[in-house]
Amino acid sequence: MAKEKMLAVKDLAISFNTYAGELHAVRGIEFDLYKGETLAIVGESGSGKSVSTKAIMSLLPKKSTTIHSGEILFQDQDLLKCTEKEMQHIRGKDIAMIFQDPMTSLNPTMTIGKQIMEPLIIHQNMSKENAQARALKLLELVGIPMPEKRIKQYPHQFSGGMRQRVMIAIALACNPRVLIADEPTTALDVTIQAQIIELMKELQVKMDTSIIFITHDLGVVASVADRVAVMYAGEIVEVGTVDEIFYHPQHPYTWGLLASMPTLEIGNQDLYAIPGSPPNLLHVPNGDAFASRNQYALAIDFEEEPPMFQVSPTHYAATWLLHPDAPDVTPPQEILNRWAKYRKNEVNVYD
Repeated sequence: MAKEKMLAVKDLAISFNTYAGELHAVRGIEFDLYKGETLAIVGESGSGKSVSTKAIMSLLPKKSTTIHSGEILFQDQDLLKCTEKEMQHIRGKDIAMIFQDPMTSLNPTMTIGKQIMEPLIIHQNMSKENAQARALKLLELVGIPMPEKRIKQYPHQFSGGMRQRVMIAIALACNPRVLIADEPTTALDVTIQAQIIELMKELQVKMDTSIIFITHDLGVVASVADRVAVMYAGEIVEVGTVDEIFYHPQHPYTWGLLASMPTLEIGNQDLYAIPGSPPNLLHVPNGDAFASRNQYALAIDFEEEPPMFQVSPTHYAATWLLHPDAPDVTPPQEILNRWAKYRKNEVNVYD
């Protein structure tokens, strides 16, 4: 039976007007999100991950942003064509977002309880008494002890991990159908990261929510994702199931990301880094944007942008190396070995 499609992003292209010129932040990306799944979007800083998802929420600055093309379809409605008033009914209720730094996202002048109650009163038309009862249940659900006491406290009285739990409680308050998590564990230490990830996995099963998880940490991706989209220079360069991306990667950029993951066995060896820097998207390069950093680049990479080649029904990659006439190039074995070691270490540490 076909999965229900919750969200469909088609040919989305976004630029920002800056003092230096037009910055092409997102360049024709496409992806789908299905009911109950977690789609991870990974890539270096500046690759367009957050811009893409903020476009879904209509949270990009209106004055400096130009949306050149695209559709974002949710329940047969194009979110790009919605008015601000229409989006206010969707935000928090149907599509919710967890931001990277809860200290800057939570209101320091309001108690935690009032901040959880607010979307319940606005979107669910709850009375204050019912909203407070629901807020207490949500605090308990996300693992905050003594919710009756905590509900009256302010954000500065919570630790970083607890504040992130509060953000999750706010996001889940109205049982959204889609949850966007924008690097929700980046500011947390490793132990708290593991707790938050486990919490999100548990809540997803209980609430059957579809999640878009934005991160640059491939270890986190392995723990939470069903499918993975790899972004580079404003484009999706590879997409597939988590096993396809990690065990059968096809794009040289994905190879580089996997090779740069540290393992316990690395010792005194130098940690691999992808050579060079991402391109300046004020001046989009010809051909494949990754070509100048790609040791396997072909002549055509500098002239023509590669299309998405199908590897399997669920796996696609935009690299000329998949063309039938391309030379036979496979990822270096040390990359696959490194990933296998990482998975072994992860199991030993967390199980």
